[in-house]
Amino acid sequence: MENFNYKKIAQFLKALSHPTRLLIVQELMKNKKCVNDIEEILELRQPNISQHLNLLRLSNVVDFKQDGNKKCYFLKDPKLIKNLFDILKNLNNVS
Repeated sequence: MENFNYKKIAQFLKALSHPTRLLIVQELMKNKKCVNDIEEILELRQPNISQHLNLLRLSNVVDFKQDGNKKCYFLKDPKLIKNLFDILKNLNNVS
């Protein structure tokens, strides 16, 4: 396939290959969230969440906007993530 950047795609999928990051992305599918919102929802500590969010950001899954002293994260391509999650749900139902 022409213009198929395997390295970029592998990095994107690798960023999603952790249960916590999948949960974060699932929450961001609903709407943008600040780190403290994610902390409350997932009941994880802020440094752990920030580490996961940074990896997702470096892999172009999420981005953030500064809201005062808070970073609020959102999906860079919500439609792509929704389609990917639909595929993953189908895989989850395979015996």
